[in-house]
Amino acid sequence: MADPGNPVVLAQTTVDDEGTAYELGRAAVEARLAAGVHVEARMTSFYWWQGEVQHEREYRLTFKTVQDRVAALEAWVHGRHPYEVPQWIVLPVSAAAEAYLAWAQAETRGA
Repeated sequence: MADPGNPVVLAQTTVDDEGTAYELGRAAVEARLAAGVHVEARMTSFYWWQGEVQHEREYRLTFKTVQDRVAALEAWVHGRHPYEVPQWIVLPVSAAAEAYLAWAQAETRGA
């Protein structure tokens, strides 16, 4: 049974290298900072950086974790991230299967 006091969240970042994306995803799961990580297919990003519009091919990582692991995951990701200012977005999971929520909570305990 899922613990409503420690909700599941999705945390996202992007990187410009497929190998880096895979390494970050696997290592976060091994460290139990995330129950799972999606590395999404390469996409195109446009954004402002240093006064100019930039264009980059990137990979989005979506970390499935719990609220009480977010700060540790953020520090861990930022310590390994190749960008000067990495994207870091945390989204609440407003509804999900009870078994899925319990799984995500169980897999992020005791790191």
